[in-house]
Amino acid sequence: MLTTIIIYILRGFVVTLSVTAISLTVGLTLGLLFATFYVYGGKILTRLMAIYSVIFRGVPPIVLLFLLYFIMAKNIDLSPFWAGSLALGVISSSYQMEILRGAILSVERGQMIAARSIGMTRLDAIRYIILPQALRIAIPPWSNEAAILLKDSSLVLVIGVPEMLRRAQHVSARTYQPLLVYSIAALIYFLMTYSVNRFLDVVERKTSIPSL
Repeated sequence: MLTTIIIYILRGFVVTLSVTAISLTVGLTLGLLFATFYVYGGKILTRLMAIYSVIFRGVPPIVLLFLLYFIMAKNIDLSPFWAGSLALGVISSSYQMEILRGAILSVERGQMIAARSIGMTRLDAIRYIILPQALRIAIPPWSNEAAILLKDSSLVLVIGVPEMLRRAQHVSARTYQPLLVYSIAALIYFLMTYSVNRFLDVVERKTSIPSL
């Protein structure tokens, strides 16, 4: 019985990891772009990014998930898996934007001045001087967002994606053993989150800037 329950829940393991990976990638891509706009985009873009951040970080993720899911479902033919993954990525981008904005601002301002003084364009200075340093500085707080998003991937169960928690619900309903089933699911999530954090700790040590 116990082995069967574990195997059934673990069949959603790949789905959970896939949702998390897609969401993190989308969130990082948008977050990096928006953070750059926030810092270097001028008054209008800075104001727009600030409004975006306040709205997306001020509304519960599950509410935003429903809104984005139904907007996508109405206008684009996407499966619940892709709609949920992309929606979580958009939600995460507001948090990743703030992480990356702080990292960009922590890079010494004189480096931009020095890059411009040797003939680099502003865009090249951002691309080749500022962002490579900012990305390394951002790894510690970004690892927290990765762990949060891994856990938030369970939210896609509400739109029918068969990830691990959704499968745990099915087993619980069939076996009438919710405590056992959800304890197993909780343990799996903990091990996944712990492993991701330890991996990113290694990445942080390997890529850290000695002077910082």
